[in-house]
Amino acid sequence: MATTVYEPPQVERRLPDYSGNGGGGNLVPAGGDLHAVQDRPLQPAQTGIWVALGAITMSFAALTSAMIVRQGTALDWRHMTLPSILYLNTLALLVSSITLEGARRKVAAYARGIETQISVPTLWLLATLTLGLLFVAGQYVAWSQLRAAGLYLASNPTSSFFYLFTGVHATHVLGGLLGLLYVIRKLHRGVLRRSTFAATAQYWHFMGALWLYLLLLLWTKL
Repeated sequence: MATTVYEPPQVERRLPDYSGNGGGGNLVPAGGDLHAVQDRPLQPAQTGIWVALGAITMSFAALTSAMIVRQGTALDWRHMTLPSILYLNTLALLVSSITLEGARRKVAAYARGIETQISVPTLWLLATLTLGLLFVAGQYVAWSQLRAAGLYLASNPTSSFFYLFTGVHATHVLGGLLGLLYVIRKLHRGVLRRSTFAATAQYWHFMGALWLYLLLLLWTKL
C-alpha cells in the first residue's frame, strides 16, 4: 500500500520591521541591520520612571516641610556657611546632563548607521559617568570639610538637615550612576532599548534639577 508524504509548506521567516516605517519602529541603519538600540513601547518605562520621580519628589517635599517647621520652632537654629566645593559639584552635575544629551545623539546616530564606532557614544556615556562620580566625591569632600570644622550630623539642627539633604540626594545619584552602567552594558551587548535609555536620562536630568533646588534651599535656609 503506497503512502503519500506531504511536505509542510515552507514559510518564509521575516524579521520584525525595525526600519521605523511601521511595526516596532526601531532605530537602525537604512540597510536594515539592527545595530544597538531597539525601540519598544515607551509606556512601561515612562510609567516606572514617573512613579519613581514622584516618590522622590514627595520625600524631599516632606523633608523640606520638616526643615521649615523645625527652623521656625527651634531656639538652637544656627546659620552656617556652605562649603564652597558645592558650587564646583553643581557645575560637574550640570555638565554631566550636557554630556548625557550628547551621548543620546551619538547613540541614535550609531543605531542609524551614521556613526559606525560604538566607542564614540561610549565615550560620551563614560564622560557622564565620570562627572557623576566627581559630584559624589565632591559631596564627600564637603562633608569632610564640615567635620573638620566640628560640624557633625548631630551637632545642631542646621548641620543635621545639611547632611540629610545632601546624603539622600547623593544616594539617589549613585542609583543614577548604576543606571548609566547598565545602559553602557546593554549598548555593548547590542540589546539597549531606547525606552531604557530615555528613562535613565530623565532620571539623571531630574537629579540635576533637584540638586539646584536643594542648593538654593540650603543657601537660603541654612
